[in-house]
Amino acid sequence: MAFWLIVILLLGGAGALLVIPAMRKETNSTATTRDALNKAIYQDRLSELAEDEAQGVVEQQPELIQELQQNLLTDIPQHSSTAASPINRWVLLPGGVVLVVVAVGLYLKTGGLSQVQAWNQVEAQMPQLRARVANERAEPLSMEEVARLGLGLRTSLQHDAGNINDWMMLGRIGMALNNATTATQAFAKAYQLAPDNNEVRLGYAEVLTRSNDPQDNQLATQMLRTMVGQDHTNLRAMSLLAFNAFEQGDFKQAIGAWEVMLKLLPAGDSRTEVIKRSIAQAKSQAGQETTTLGIEVSLSPDAAKKLPQQGMLIISVTDGENPIPVAVKQLALSRFPLSVTLNDSDAMMPERLLSSLSRVKVRARISLDGTANAQPDDWFGESGVQDFDGKGQPQTINIQINQQIP
Repeated sequence: MAFWLIVILLLGGAGALLVIPAMRKETNSTATTRDALNKAIYQDRLSELAEDEAQGVVEQQPELIQELQQNLLTDIPQHSSTAASPINRWVLLPGGVVLVVVAVGLYLKTGGLSQVQAWNQVEAQMPQLRARVANERAEPLSMEEVARLGLGLRTSLQHDAGNINDWMMLGRIGMALNNATTATQAFAKAYQLAPDNNEVRLGYAEVLTRSNDPQDNQLATQMLRTMVGQDHTNLRAMSLLAFNAFEQGDFKQAIGAWEVMLKLLPAGDSRTEVIKRSIAQAKSQAGQETTTLGIEVSLSPDAAKKLPQQGMLIISVTDGENPIPVAVKQLALSRFPLSVTLNDSDAMMPERLLSSLSRVKVRARISLDGTANAQPDDWFGESGVQDFDGKGQPQTINIQINQQIP
């Protein structure tokens, strides 16, 4: 309301600047000033003539006075016989309308009215959004609602900058929206307000582990080591420490943290298998206890005759039930027969490693265009489902490429 009152007052002032000067009556101030000056000069000249005559300097005073009178009459400006008519007030109405329309139009175009309305709407929805976040049984917020909640939190934090919970919530919203800047700055502010709060420290450390800045990763490592040193049973801090170490290539530290977690987890915990696969992948990356699968690939006579000059050999391993490959390796075409070795580093996803399989099925395909999707006329061969134990001696599976996709 205050904004619109100010707008109305400004428009009224601008309209007054347009209307008032045009409605003022024009006066002949120039002519009036000139008449007064001529009369003053005439009177001064008469006084001088009287003094000269008294001193006997001049003669023929009447003729000189007549000449002055004639000059005065000649210099008097001609006044218009018709008075200027005042401007009709209705003529100024179109100008005032144009002024209002242009001003309001420019504001609607460049003033961000829609953003202001959206902001006001978010302010009105904030209590409802906060209640839904706090209620675990409520319907989860959509991404648009999460963004609105973030806008409302930034607004409320302008008036209550010491609200640690709102800073943490804004940080989590930044993480949900993949806005690393917002998440980092929000958790940094919360950490500045409450450096001893474990939830704040864990949230800030998690944001730092996701950063692409090595300095942020190092700071996260220092914070997490401190927290683990203070509480050896802090599984969340230990998990973040292991993840951060793995991402930085410190596989030894990652394996150590995950192995400690395995000892702390209760029997039957669903996280156990995930941690075991993570340990296996870290060991594979570090070159320790690598699970390997050897594959011998040969060509049938027909396939050898039609072997293309260029292409890719794509070898994929599945568990025999799920068609999605667990491990894949691509090689440029070369001489056959060919020996290939796969291990956990060839896994498609970290949660599904080659070492986690007990049965395997191998498929080898010659891709003409080098794409993962099978194309007509591609040659391939596959094995049957076989038992697999990657912990023993390296196992070898023989495959002959002898079929062609119709």
